[in-house]
Amino acid sequence: MSWIREKELSFLEKFTANILQAGPMPKHVAFIMDGNRRFAQKAHVQRQEGHSQGFEKLAEALRWCLHLGIHEVTVYAFSIENFKRSKDEVDGLMELARQKFSRLLTEQENLEKHGVCIRVLGDLTLLPADLQQLIAKAVVATKAHNKCFLNVCFAYTSRHEITNAVKEMAWGVEQGLLKSSDVSEVLLSECLYSSNSPNPDLLIRTSGEVRLSDFLLWQTSYSCLVFQSVLWPEYSFWNLCEAVLQYQLSYRSLQKARDLHREGQELQQMEADRSCVAELLQHHGNGETMDAQRRQKDLLKYTAGREERVRCFLNALQLKRDTFFSDLRSQAVVA
Repeated sequence: MSWIREKELSFLEKFTANILQAGPMPKHVAFIMDGNRRFAQKAHVQRQEGHSQGFEKLAEALRWCLHLGIHEVTVYAFSIENFKRSKDEVDGLMELARQKFSRLLTEQENLEKHGVCIRVLGDLTLLPADLQQLIAKAVVATKAHNKCFLNVCFAYTSRHEITNAVKEMAWGVEQGLLKSSDVSEVLLSECLYSSNSPNPDLLIRTSGEVRLSDFLLWQTSYSCLVFQSVLWPEYSFWNLCEAVLQYQLSYRSLQKARDLHREGQELQQMEADRSCVAELLQHHGNGETMDAQRRQKDLLKYTAGREERVRCFLNALQLKRDTFFSDLRSQAVVA
């Protein structure tokens, strides 16, 4: 089945979508697509069929999101913790991923038509080599598309992602691209796998489980969290509308919390810069009292230098990641 569905909404669905779109709409929605195994048990089919039905539901959900004007979706496709499941189930999930990414590569015209950019977030080195190469081909092939974005979290946990971000900053310091004083909450955010995306406005988990299961812990601090009892393969347009409505009801308080957090980050960075400047002046000073104007000039100079270091580091980090995918893709072509 195709990753992108062309089917139009029904009259009632369109009518409901228009009403919802009169209010604030989430620009980025994340899904924990839970309940595939329970659906298989309920329907008396094999687990693998439950996972396959879950993918088909994802294709439907992407269509609904596009009709609602939601142009970025992040899904929890495979947790690192899932490797602890039975070998048969893990092998089946790997094979399903091979099938779906292979299918995606045959849909280039459709993906280009809709401008769909596919990103895969996670530690791909944990996956079989052939699957890594398939994923890299899909990522590189859709990299230039910019109308809508699908982020597939595969071989992913949030703690692993945060740990990796810390390692990336340490690498930047080791390479001389950063100073240890440049490390900050904002910079850590820029080092996450999801750095090219805004944080989700709305996170939805199906199946009745009320926990995040190590998914986007950092990014969803100020997101609307909606937990729904429906199993993922049974998810409907109306379930999505219900979640969007909950987001709209929470919008003002969420926006206020985000604004306060952003202001706090800016103040924290300003204080950190002032502290670094004061330390430098104390270390290099000649005992003379410096006027406020001179201190402000030095502060602006230091801030500009820090921002330039961070910019160069982030460019190097992006190049490092792009090279990883390009090298994998080249290996696939050679093979």
